[in-house]
Amino acid sequence: GGSVGLRGPGERQLEVDRRLLRGRVTALRRQLEGLRLHRGLQRRNRERMELPVVALVGYTNAGKSTLLNRVTSAGVLAEDMLFATLDPTTRRMRTAGMGLAPAELPPEVLVTDTVGFIQKIPPNLVAAFRATLEELREADVLVHVCDASSESWRKQEMAVLRELEAMGLSDRPVVTVWNKVDRNPGTAAYLRHAAASSGAVAASALTGEGVPDVVAAIGAALRSRMVPVDVTLPYSEGALAARVHDLGALDAVEHLPHGVRLAGSVPLALRARLLPWLAAGREGGALGVPPLARSSHARRAAA
Repeated sequence: GGSVGLRGPGERQLEVDRRLLRGRVTALRRQLEGLRLHRGLQRRNRERMELPVVALVGYTNAGKSTLLNRVTSAGVLAEDMLFATLDPTTRRMRTAGMGLAPAELPPEVLVTDTVGFIQKIPPNLVAAFRATLEELREADVLVHVCDASSESWRKQEMAVLRELEAMGLSDRPVVTVWNKVDRNPGTAAYLRHAAASSGAVAASALTGEGVPDVVAAIGAALRSRMVPVDVTLPYSEGALAARVHDLGALDAVEHLPHGVRLAGSVPLALRARLLPWLAAGREGGALGVPPLARSSHARRAAA
């Protein structure tokens, strides 16, 4: 009885192995599809929240999870080992108290940690690897974390950039972080100077050195993805005004008799919700009253 179900009539061991392998591949594909569906649901939930998304990318063991912990207090596993993070982790980063002006960064940002890149991924792992990186397509900004203490960190940096290009993500704003500058005190000063000259940020996610500069750079990159608005919302649109406060980077807030004036930058999707009042302001009519609402007021007055 122990061999029942393992080998059919005349089936050789090689054929058995192939059949078992095909079954294993089919099971893995089902698992990957389930993973994609689960992450798709998570992404739709995030889209409903309308919060900006920042994705941490980098070679494996570059310190992405440590940086996530530093900016969000997420408590994610952060070990000095390859593939310590095998599944994306998303946490909120609350920017209040980070020493930045309100206009520099939205009050809340979603930060996603991803699996680390490696060079020369085995062909049988490419699909699984890229499935874990689908989160990157939803990101507004990528934070490329490099292990500046590694002797081969420049090669690792290029390997990550090549993979991002292969995934069609070369158009996203990228904040480059030269991490682990605390590992070698003798080169720390040089790395800080070189990073500043090349547009990168030198930091240590472990000690916190340079992390405020990383957050400021994220804020600047997010602002590059936002659009300016200067709109007056009626007080009846309090929920929408609160959303502008939550998601926008505001330079001015002014309470007027007929509504609240909000000036600053907001995500493009949120600007679409403001269009009726932006159009009202451009037409020079009653501020805070959309054109359709004004026409209905006029019809009622004429009646």
